Amino acid sequence: MREGDTVHGCFHVTGMPVKTREALEADEHRLLATCAAFADESRGRERPLPPDPYRTEFQRDRDRIIHCKAFRRLSHKTQVFLAPEGDHYRTRLTHTLEVSQIARSIARALGLNEDLTEAISLGHDLGHTPFGHTGEEALDDALRQLHAADPTSLPAGYRHNVQSLRIVERLEYEGRGLNLTWEVRDGILGHTGETVPSTFEGRIVRIADRIAYVNHDIDDAVRAGVLADSDLPPAPLRVLGATHGLRITTMVKDMIATSAESGDIGMSPEVWDAMMELRGFLFDNVYFSERAKAEEPKARAVVTALFAHYHGSPDELPPDERPESPSQLTQAVVDYVAGMTDRFAIREFERIFVPKKWLL
Repeated sequence: MREGDTVHGCFHVTGMPVKTREALEADEHRLLATCAAFADESRGRERPLPPDPYRTEFQRDRDRIIHCKAFRRLSHKTQVFLAPEGDHYRTRLTHTLEVSQIARSIARALGLNEDLTEAISLGHDLGHTPFGHTGEEALDDALRQLHAADPTSLPAGYRHNVQSLRIVERLEYEGRGLNLTWEVRDGILGHTGETVPSTFEGRIVRIADRIAYVNHDIDDAVRAGVLADSDLPPAPLRVLGATHGLRITTMVKDMIATSAESGDIGMSPEVWDAMMELRGFLFDNVYFSERAKAEEPKARAVVTALFAHYHGSPDELPPDERPESPSQLTQAVVDYVAGMTDRFAIREFERIFVPKKWLL
């Protein structure tokens, strides 16, 4: 800008056009593949909203997720290593951002809707418990035991994708939910489990999630001293590459090429099998390793004890977390405990169960 120019003057002098929602929607139909999900053809929201003048429906969903409380809490939720000593280990938030980057790159190359892909990516893990999969297993076990003793007690188990959907539909915005489009909610629910998303964008996120964690969990395991680069199995490395960056690049390129050729979202058998071999190696040597599991019994104990405590003493739930009726008690306790960050769960456990003189 020249001295004395203003931003307003820049737009006025150059005649720079303002991109309206209608223009963005027209761009989608002009630039994207015919099999893409188009924002102006969304199946809509549970509660209709007046259209935004400058954002498409999927862009609004992305923004709503970024600004919600559950998204902020991801920065203090564990990915693999509980209470890691170091600043560079992944959290649920950094994992989410890596999934988003990978998924958007694939969607862009295939001419699919990058905004929808990003919204699904950012919302897919909102329902994760404190302490990663360890916390999820502990909460699932507690619910199954409760349901076995009382079949009327619901939910009968815990799955983070189901809870992610519940967060955006019912829990955020003081119980009103984020009121997201059907396509984003479909992708969040289907990012894992048996239900496959209906859109190509959602299917991209489903695989990008695996690409991200298989690669960054190796990186974190090496940093933690659980693995050395030389420990990795040579066969999948010959296919995918010897470094973190090469492996991601190989998987992304293969997914783009295979999807473009087949007309569906997927990888070639060779690259998929190599990725899954690395995933199996991680389960055997990292996720179930002595180092990664060193704190796991403590984490399970914290989640289990908190669930039992609040289920037995619902009056100790915060006022805005208490159920409206006894039949909703179990779900209310699940929502509260699952929403905790790692450090908040530890503080609550200490406040409830540890004598104060021991904390001095």
